[in-house]
Amino acid sequence: MERFDSLIYFGNPITEWLIALAYIIGSVVVARLVYRLFSKVLKKFTASTDSKLDDIIVDSIEEPIALGFVLLGFYLGYSHLQFEGSGDIVDSIFQVVVLLDFTWLAARLLDAVLENVILSVGAASKDSMINQIGPILRKTLRSGVWILGVITAMNNVGFDVGAMLAGVGIGGLALAMAAKDYVANIFGGITVFVDKPFKVGDRIIVNGIDGTVKEIGIRSSRIITLQGRMVTIPNNSFTSSPVENITAEPSRKVSIALGLTYDTSPERIQEAIELLNKIISDRTDTEDEFTVWFHSFGDFSLNVNCTYYINKSGHWANTQGGVNMEILKKFNEAKLDFAFPTQTIVTETP
Repeated sequence: MERFDSLIYFGNPITEWLIALAYIIGSVVVARLVYRLFSKVLKKFTASTDSKLDDIIVDSIEEPIALGFVLLGFYLGYSHLQFEGSGDIVDSIFQVVVLLDFTWLAARLLDAVLENVILSVGAASKDSMINQIGPILRKTLRSGVWILGVITAMNNVGFDVGAMLAGVGIGGLALAMAAKDYVANIFGGITVFVDKPFKVGDRIIVNGIDGTVKEIGIRSSRIITLQGRMVTIPNNSFTSSPVENITAEPSRKVSIALGLTYDTSPERIQEAIELLNKIISDRTDTEDEFTVWFHSFGDFSLNVNCTYYINKSGHWANTQGGVNMEILKKFNEAKLDFAFPTQTIVTETP
């Protein structure tokens, strides 16, 4: 042993080098055993449970923990060696590497948990918005964890993080001003997802555009208008403008004004009212609540009005068209004449 102690390499006896090497090799072996423990034992155990969260956690932490054992072995091995003037530098490097490994562990764990939650919510919801917001949310939070870890590591080794953040803040402010519309559209998409003012397949009116929603994106949404044209609308429009959801209305109000000729008797007016009552009440695509009444004496007609509501089973055009056709048929059979604009001119001769 004394012979080995007399051999000095880079200021350290050969025995100290051997001890350091033993720590390093031992840490690699332990890391491999830990990795195998996670792969062969813990994963099998978690696979037998009903929850998927434990599988995700085990899969996420096995590599960072194995790397942590290797770093510990390197540090213990280095502690047996003496290098003049390099202690503080190596200690700082180890601090940075350990913090980065811990950051890697936290980022992987957070990303895996979020992925599990997003997939579960996305599978339970018919809305595709969560599938678009999910990846952005995961990347944002993962990047935030890494930024926080790097800043902490740099602060521990003596960097002036405050000055760096001030510079980044000025650049970030300029970037935010340039991308404010893009950010506003993204927040608009998140608002649509959270508030759910409409969903895919709904007919809506926004900024004078009337159509059916075909796609809700993270930045914009697509609507097919009644003319069959595809219109892309920035999501910011849904937060800054009123949105009318036609599909969500419980029923649609329809008003009819019928003008009968002035030679129609009161009995015939009552007959017209009863016909209208029967036409509306016999339909299954209208609400039970409706009103028919003798409205007014017009300039050239006696006006009978009707207000009814189309229910969810009816079509906004076909139901109204069917009612109108039935009115025309029944009134013609009853010989109830509709008035048209007329004028009576009386002249006097001297």
